[in-house]
Amino acid sequence: MSDYNVIDTDVEAIMKESFIQYSMAVIVSRALPDVRDGLKPVHRRILYTMYENGLTPDQAYRKCADTVGSVLGKYHPHGDASVYDALVRLAQKFSMRYPLVDGHGNFGSVDGDPPAAYRYTEAKMAKMSVNMLTDINKTTVDFQSNYDDRLKEPVVLPSRFPNLLCNGSVGIAVGMATNIPPHNLHEVIEGMKTVMKNPDCTLDELMQSIKGPDFPTGGIIMGRSGIRAAYGTGRGKITLRSKTSIEEIKGRNCIIVTEIPYMVNKARLVESIADLVKEKRIDGIHYINDESGKDGMRIVIELKKDANPQVVLNKLFSYTQLQDTVGVIMLALVNGIPKVLTLKEMLEQYIDFQVDVITRRTKFDLNKAKEREHILKGLVIALDNIDEVIEIMKTSKNIPEAKQRLNQRFGLTDIQADHIANMTLGRLTGMERQKIIDELAEIEVKIADLEDILANHQRILDIIIEEVEAIQDKFGDERRTQIENVSGEVDIEDLIPVEESVVTYTNAGYIKRMPVSEYKAQKRGGRGVTGMKQREDDYIDELQTCSSHDNILFISNKGIMYKLKCYELPEGSKASRGTNIVNLLELGEGEKIAAMIKTADFDEGKYIVMVTKNGKIKRTPLTSYRNVRKNGLIAIGLDEGDEIAGVRMTFGDNEVIVATHNGYAIRIRETDIREMSRVAHGVKAIKLRGSDYVVSMARVREGASVLTVAENGLGRRVPLESYKVQNRGGKGIKGMNTIDNDIIDEIFLTNTHNFIMFFTNMGRVYRMKGYEIPESGRNARGVAIVNLLQLLPGEKVTAIIPIAGFDKKYLMMATKNGIVKKTKIEAFENIRKTGLAAITLNEGDELIEVKATSGENDVFLVTAKGMCIRFNEECVRDTGRTSMGVRGIRCDKGDEVIAMQLDVQGDEILFVTTKGMGKRTELSEFAPQMRGGKGVKCYRITDKTGDIVSAKAVTNDHDIMMMTNEGIMIRMHCSDITVIGRITSGVKLMNIGKDGNTFVASVAKLARSDEDEEAEDSENPESAENEVSENVENDTENDAESNSEE
Repeated sequence: MSDYNVIDTDVEAIMKESFIQYSMAVIVSRALPDVRDGLKPVHRRILYTMYENGLTPDQAYRKCADTVGSVLGKYHPHGDASVYDALVRLAQKFSMRYPLVDGHGNFGSVDGDPPAAYRYTEAKMAKMSVNMLTDINKTTVDFQSNYDDRLKEPVVLPSRFPNLLCNGSVGIAVGMATNIPPHNLHEVIEGMKTVMKNPDCTLDELMQSIKGPDFPTGGIIMGRSGIRAAYGTGRGKITLRSKTSIEEIKGRNCIIVTEIPYMVNKARLVESIADLVKEKRIDGIHYINDESGKDGMRIVIELKKDANPQVVLNKLFSYTQLQDTVGVIMLALVNGIPKVLTLKEMLEQYIDFQVDVITRRTKFDLNKAKEREHILKGLVIALDNIDEVIEIMKTSKNIPEAKQRLNQRFGLTDIQADHIANMTLGRLTGMERQKIIDELAEIEVKIADLEDILANHQRILDIIIEEVEAIQDKFGDERRTQIENVSGEVDIEDLIPVEESVVTYTNAGYIKRMPVSEYKAQKRGGRGVTGMKQREDDYIDELQTCSSHDNILFISNKGIMYKLKCYELPEGSKASRGTNIVNLLELGEGEKIAAMIKTADFDEGKYIVMVTKNGKIKRTPLTSYRNVRKNGLIAIGLDEGDEIAGVRMTFGDNEVIVATHNGYAIRIRETDIREMSRVAHGVKAIKLRGSDYVVSMARVREGASVLTVAENGLGRRVPLESYKVQNRGGKGIKGMNTIDNDIIDEIFLTNTHNFIMFFTNMGRVYRMKGYEIPESGRNARGVAIVNLLQLLPGEKVTAIIPIAGFDKKYLMMATKNGIVKKTKIEAFENIRKTGLAAITLNEGDELIEVKATSGENDVFLVTAKGMCIRFNEECVRDTGRTSMGVRGIRCDKGDEVIAMQLDVQGDEILFVTTKGMGKRTELSEFAPQMRGGKGVKCYRITDKTGDIVSAKAVTNDHDIMMMTNEGIMIRMHCSDITVIGRITSGVKLMNIGKDGNTFVASVAKLARSDEDEEAEDSENPESAENEVSENVENDTENDAESNSEE
């Protein structure tokens, strides 16, 4: 044995591994289409090879042998038969709803005739297939190496229309199969637009656009239940019937067949009818003749004179493929993994892919535009200094030396110098010079537009819609397949008897249902009957009585909702344990059911109210949970460590009682909890003490009392009136003394009839009238803004502007990362109660200031680290309400914008720092720049001053009010604050102590009152330091202005 190299191995394991590898190769590389372009690899390779070979629709046909050979040699190392068969199918009008190959010659027939050999047939790309490869040369998709690493082939085609739904797909893999029917292009694009405009659309809303499959051979779909099942679950059966009519020809009734079901062989169909007549299984048929030709399909079934045409037709539908069943399995590859998709999921996958395609194309165009801009800027420099450039070229020994001297003299790059060196004398003419300047201006506009596209997701969606609508207008056609309602159409629910059931769910996760009749009524004091068999330490956690047709909603501890029909629960006997819930629902690891809710329907006016262990509560319309996917739907956003403690259904005007582990309870009105979206985190329901947590929630019912049960089994029942209705959140709050971590953030004056616009850190805007805000005493804390505005979780107000009307032209917005945006004020005239998106923000960015402008104002942006930029608002083009904006100032790392002011607001800018220092600096000290630069230094920041906390444009007639985080306030005249230069540290305005915990939190500008000022406090604060700190030399580096725009 030593002479042989024997390897001891497990043959069974090797065979299993080999089979799995083979299976995955068949699934991924042959049999299943990609959800993005709807193509299998062989189809994709055929189209890409035709594109590479220049076989576009405007070119001449070429032998299919050439295309097949190219595909085999470049990308597809398999037999030629598989490639040619795939090419033939792409050209068959009876197989493809929208053929992707334009064939010339014999490509087979609906009778099952085979195509001619590929040396006789010719083909090129169909007009429709051009849209499959649009912009593929702009890096819109990834490429991979071919089988011998010699060439690159696309992983997927850009596919500018939803090809998978439009043309469908059929394939058999290992252990799975797909059969996606074709659809009408016009309807699919309308459905795609429906999902893009309303991501939460229901299946019913989607089916308003996409009626059902649309087969190339026409036919009639009988009933809609199969379509709905296929669209809602990814699987279904569709009954497809031939289009027939009854005519009288030469004194005999004839059945005329003009359309047959999809993928049915016409010749075999005629033969099968003839065989049935010969076998006398169908009586009444005299003669059959296939009269199909260039004018279309026509099968004439001539009947005997005494035959009833309808009876014969019904037998034909029963015994032949004049009526066929199409099994729909909407299986496709999603990121290389086979998945069964619903109609909406399929559209969502395609839309996400198109967003990626447009983003990558835009980045490609942007890079090209910037490269061209770079070259043009070099040419402009050369034209502006043409005499010197010519002199350098003349006195240089060779071109490389000339390029080097140009780079050193004008700071050019090698690319710019190369184009200047190759510039002809003709470019020196006035007309050519102007062309370069005009082209540069156009390129700059294009770059700004492309950057705006990348910054604005809505613009990308608008581009997708615009481009698919162009395809829709060019290639859209009428439906070929009719859909007829079937009287008495049987749905699965129609077969389930309606009966009352008892559903039990245990703490260990076992669930079952039983008819109510299993439980007989007994008198009080009896021993009862066994309801279910339980494990040791297990107990019944939920018990519901419901109809067998009710929906049961399961909410897990992780905030995920699942849905089952009651009849889908396994029925068990009284003594049975039931089925574990993990066998019915796709629960995640560590996930368990926290609550069960039953509902017969999802009508308007019903709500799901949820409360968490940490005391948060949320109310969401039941309609938001109408379409629950098989793998669940997010029902509530939970904070880390939080869990669901209770769920109840309410009807818009109920009250709920929330109870805690330590015995506290609060009764609140449902209307105090604003409606929120599915994924919202909720608002505070009760203020918990120490380690206390919420354990239960109950809905108040008229005439009911409150039963409280302790862990040891003791309980009590008290009247409902013992729990008075309170405001959500627990105890009230006291006066202006701030609570921990709370600070005064905004002070302003307004008229009671002014509009007050509230802008939040999330870029949303809300609006109220001044008189709608509750009036309070001086010591009152006021009302939490969440009780006035329907803010989202984590949303807070960052800018408030009172306006008397909509007479201003624009609203100018600034974010902490230096982005500015200008939008016409009319865009905010109609603000919903739930708010309106005012600006799209990058992740981590926040809106910090909003101003109403005239369109001609100068804008000042001030950062915390003492930088300021001034630019005219004409530098910022007005954009739509949901756009992202453009760069206003370029902030250094660790710096952020803290204020935006306008030139019309004052004569000087007042700067105030966190440690109570401040100064006034005249506006003229800040020279106008182009937006996007770093600005100039406006304040000398030291440890003594702290960062700038506020900047206000003021005059001598203004007063300011400064307030600390502890609520201490001081008011002073602006005229008492020294006007000094830009690069100074200012004077002390407020003594805030030296404990390090107190800082200036808010600064407000007030108009000087004519009334006498109030007397100062008896305890005078330390005298302010009125000496101007030493000026420092101008920092030329920080004064450098950057005019580059983003």
